[in-house]
Amino acid sequence: MAEKRKMQLEYEIRSSPKILYSFISEPNGLAQWFADDVVYKDSKYHFIWDNEDHPAKLITAKENKSVKFAWLDDSPYYLELEIIQDELTNDVALAITDFVIEENEADRKLIWNNQIQYLLSVLGA
Repeated sequence: MAEKRKMQLEYEIRSSPKILYSFISEPNGLAQWFADDVVYKDSKYHFIWDNEDHPAKLITAKENKSVKFAWLDDSPYYLELEIIQDELTNDVALAITDFVIEENEADRKLIWNNQIQYLLSVLGA
């Protein structure tokens, strides 16, 4: 399997951290924008895309701040979603840490751009 490298993206989101957190931490929130479906069972999150199950374990969660999922079928890689709020302007951004095979990086960025557009439409932002 090809080595993956860390990719970090950041998107401005017009939402309160509390509302945004529910969309990055709860299965029904994640299913509205991130995956076709998200099921939580046996202490695992099952992210489903195109009828394929990608199980993950929630390894850290800081309320209204961040979540980090470890992929059980793609160790040692993880997905981290972090809410950043500027102390002066109160602007909110979503920082994403993902891992990608280098030659797929441009495609993965396009996928993230699309996912964030879904998120913005769901949030009404």
